[in-house]
Amino acid sequence: MSIKLGVPSKGRLMDKTFDWFQARGVALSRTGSEREYAGAVDGIDGVDLVLLSAGEIPRELAAGRIHLGVTGTDLVREKLGLWEQQVEEVAPLGFGQADLIIAVPGCWVDVDTLDDLDAAAAAFRARHGFRLRIATKYHRLVREYLRDNGVADYQLVDSQGATEGTIKNLTAEAVADITSTGETLRANHLKILSDGPILKSQATLWRSRVADVTEAEQATLRELLVRLG
Repeated sequence: MSIKLGVPSKGRLMDKTFDWFQARGVALSRTGSEREYAGAVDGIDGVDLVLLSAGEIPRELAAGRIHLGVTGTDLVREKLGLWEQQVEEVAPLGFGQADLIIAVPGCWVDVDTLDDLDAAAAAFRARHGFRLRIATKYHRLVREYLRDNGVADYQLVDSQGATEGTIKNLTAEAVADITSTGETLRANHLKILSDGPILKSQATLWRSRVADVTEAEQATLRELLVRLG
């Protein structure tokens, strides 16, 4: 048996993760074609590389099918209820930074804070007879945040594509989305509420609290974590 390490299977997140491990003496590599999600680990014995989408990694950690995984803080907290009981943060990796924010049309001159949004939502419902729609892929995080801040009279609508475009397409009045620079929001004439982000996210190495480990695997895991510092 071996320790299973889940890493994003493509793109900048995969490349940066490979670089981070390489700098600590553990070489990760893809084997086979782009379509084959196979990989290899050199520099330490008893570790298998599992290539997954970043969105799958929280679920695999929580199911105990992988022992370690690299994915964003946002995905762990969105996909896992009571996440602290299922996974443990090992190390933030220093890349993949993004903020989960709420943004409204720039022309809403009276809406700058969550209190303003709450008032606008009440007025919107009175005028239109339905709740103000906020488009997002992050239902759990946004719902908890708005509840904790006393915002009512809204509904979350699922955004599968480009969230910023939902306002232009008249399928939502506001958005809650991940942004790293804010450029896409500004290009779509949206402004971020001034209360600060719902969550600051970055790529992070997590350990599963529920994965079974033999004594030999425990020794490998200890050695790997020492190596990674």
